[in-house]
Amino acid sequence: ALRITDECINCDVCEPQCPNTAISMGPEHYIIDPDRCTEAWAKCQVFCPVECIEVDPDHTEDRETLEAKFRRLAVS
Repeated sequence: ALRITDECINCDVCEPQCPNTAISMGPEHYIIDPDRCTEAWAKCQVFCPVECIEVDPDHTEDRETLEAKFRRLAVS
């Protein structure tokens, strides 16, 4: 999964890019729900103007696991 670092400027660009609605406003800045993040094409990273979205070292997953999560979320 990905995470948003403290460098986030709350520009609102990443949230609509996430096909799994994993991004939401947290107490200080946007956050990513690791249970919903499938790194889907990493569109949020592409559009982030301050490059504050990175792989979350606490939630690393291989491509097969991410694809299975994406399929599960698409069904629900």
